[in-house]
Amino acid sequence: MTDATTPRRRRTGRWIALIVVAVVLLVGAIVAAEFIARSVVTSTVRSLVVQNVGLPDGQDVEVDVAGLVLPQLVGGRLDEVAVSSDDVALGPITGDVRVDLRGVPVSAGSAADGGVASVRLDQDQLRTLLGQLPDLPAGTVAVAAPDVTFETSLSLLGIAIPVGVAVTPGASEGDLTLTPTSFEIAGNRLDADTLRGQFGGVADGLLQTSSLCIADRLPAGLTLTSATVQGQDLVATFDIDGGIVSDPALQVDGTCD
Repeated sequence: MTDATTPRRRRTGRWIALIVVAVVLLVGAIVAAEFIARSVVTSTVRSLVVQNVGLPDGQDVEVDVAGLVLPQLVGGRLDEVAVSSDDVALGPITGDVRVDLRGVPVSAGSAADGGVASVRLDQDQLRTLLGQLPDLPAGTVAVAAPDVTFETSLSLLGIAIPVGVAVTPGASEGDLTLTPTSFEIAGNRLDADTLRGQFGGVADGLLQTSSLCIADRLPAGLTLTSATVQGQDLVATFDIDGGIVSDPALQVDGTCD
């Protein structure tokens, strides 16, 4: 009985070994295919970003696709794609940009599900941006969470009185806003009512929220939704219209009224 079953056991052992080898080879092929697919997708996305945004060929652009790429390619959409790059030119300023898109179509002509983008500006970059606001001494702008500060002066009886102003950044109808929160005169911290009581109408300009349109330096498919101070940087966050991946009108810079 032992002699009769030995060949059968050997044949069974060979089959098991062959199956194990086949599975290992299949897994290896899938891993290799996934690696190639991911490489092709990230390289293609990077090339399209550089080309369509007008970045220099040598611009460092990082692309990350969440999850396994092959199943998403078969399904026709990439679940989540993140693109980031530092020192991106945005009109007269530069900033660090990150874009997160959802449901990105593999084929052309379809819209993505949408996404969010953020632009991070350091103190010098913010000074350049705020230099476009009239009467704001951008050279004195400083950033320290949760506010942006600047130095100016008020004239009382012909005497210029230095005033420190703290403003909280925000967004309204797609524009960047700066809302005054406190003031400092001769080392004393004042609120809006106290400042108005001491200076009357002379202080009106400092008490108003300033607004700056930035739509003309960003694709029309982006809408500013918030602006916050994080550490020493201003971070602006945008909603992305999913149609930006297929609609040329959303890819060109917007306009300011």
